Amino acid sequence: MTTMTRIEESTATTVSLLLAFELGERTWKLGFTIGMGQRPRTRQVPAGALDRVWAEIAEAKRRFQLAADTPVISCYEAGRDGFWIHRALVAQSVTNYVVDSSSIEVNRRARRTKSDRLDLGGLLTLLARYVAGDRRCWRVVRVPLDQDEDARHLHRTWEAVQHDRTRLINRLQGLLVTAGVRVKVSGDFLTRIAAVRRWDNTPLPAGVQERLTRTWVQLDFLTTQLAELEAARLALAPDPQTPTGHAVAQLQTLRAIGPIGAWVLTTEIFGWRQIRNGRQLGALVGLVPALYQSGETARDLGITRAGNKHVRRLMVQLAWSWLRYQPTSALAQWYQQRFAGGGPRARRIGIVAVARKLLLALWRYLETGAVPAGAVLKG
Repeated sequence: MTTMTRIEESTATTVSLLLAFELGERTWKLGFTIGMGQRPRTRQVPAGALDRVWAEIAEAKRRFQLAADTPVISCYEAGRDGFWIHRALVAQSVTNYVVDSSSIEVNRRARRTKSDRLDLGGLLTLLARYVAGDRRCWRVVRVPLDQDEDARHLHRTWEAVQHDRTRLINRLQGLLVTAGVRVKVSGDFLTRIAAVRRWDNTPLPAGVQERLTRTWVQLDFLTTQLAELEAARLALAPDPQTPTGHAVAQLQTLRAIGPIGAWVLTTEIFGWRQIRNGRQLGALVGLVPALYQSGETARDLGITRAGNKHVRRLMVQLAWSWLRYQPTSALAQWYQQRFAGGGPRARRIGIVAVARKLLLALWRYLETGAVPAGAVLKG
């Protein structure tokens, strides 16, 4: 009988200082710990005072009896402060995670006590689990490079101005309806409202005319801004040597995809994100079904509407454009067979399905060069 002896093997765990941020408008709360079960050390600093943050990190290392070169792992919830804090932490050799707030595990009781102290403790606990290998406790946001984030502002500004312009047009029309008149909102709007007469052949009251005039001045300013933004968008020249320029140029080879749609898709997703599969892409845009299933009960709650709302809105518009300019494609034929003959609700459901399938097809086209089935390329 042979006896085997085995030397005990052990792997020393690398100790790290864990740091969680609770970001506020005036103050930041910092929570420190070195692992599960440890009582956190909490401190408060003025918002944006990075020098105080570095000093608190050094003091926490001293209090926990850690070496000065001990690695620091931090986290904070994605929100109003954006990614500049992440970039500042990374520049100081801190491993930081920006966490999607909606993915954080919470107590499912209806009445849950909430305070900054409990939030810090919860974040530190989840951070310790994540560092230990539990990747299901939350979802980490992928932080774009500074230039990639900056490239999105032109298109998002256009979208915001367009939204504000629509809001002002609706306000003008609503004011006119309350006065019992209808006037076309066009270039000679002020002349029209001065000459319009109400039901009793009297002009509009002075207060209404003044408000209409002020709203029209705002609308005229936004219209000028919108024209300038559209000219700037059309003047963008993609550089085929860069990933962004290559994706913009390749998307525009498909009929029904114009320069604006190509730029938005590229700057928001395709130009800088590494997408592993179609399910990840659909979840990123919020075009995946939200299922509710418990026992024998199963309901479809529609799409999740989570993720990038700019791309989701654009894809619905591109889906209608695809049906118009690519009628012989397999995707357009699929929509015609399943949804075109239904009512308005069926067509709305169908166009969302087309938007999701089209998004996946465009991603495959960029990744592998596979042209969507039956699609026609531009000359």
